[in-house]
Amino acid sequence: MKYLEGIGGLFVQQQLQYESSWDKGLSDKDRNKIEEAFSKSLSLKEEGIQFTVLWTAINHKGELLVTALVHNFLGQTCSFHDQCLQYKEDNLLIAKHCFSLPTLMIPAKTSMPWTFIFPVGKLFQQPNWANGQLFSSQNDEY
Repeated sequence: MKYLEGIGGLFVQQQLQYESSWDKGLSDKDRNKIEEAFSKSLSLKEEGIQFTVLWTAINHKGELLVTALVHNFLGQTCSFHDQCLQYKEDNLLIAKHCFSLPTLMIPAKTSMPWTFIFPVGKLFQQPNWANGQLFSSQNDEY
């Protein structure tokens, strides 16, 4: 799925891409939800790195799983080395953690789904499963 946006007379394409294991194992229902979220995000006219939360869960270890569409609106590849994220619901901090994910490389002008796993010790309160947002933040806050 691609989108053309006029920028100074040039056209830049934002595309949706799946990591290979995601592409193989994704159900049709989940793929449709991701594609719908991607289509909606194109109207935001955002810059930088942005996140669209798709769904959340708690796993058997009590860790918070936040599956989000990561939008790289930059003109260069984005990597996640010591990248600190906060998960909030209704503006209340639920969890925060710094991630180093060597396998997560998002090419320029690309959106990709990913599940971020917040360890139990990084949860500050139980989620209420509504209005979740993921934010990038400085690592000196951790």
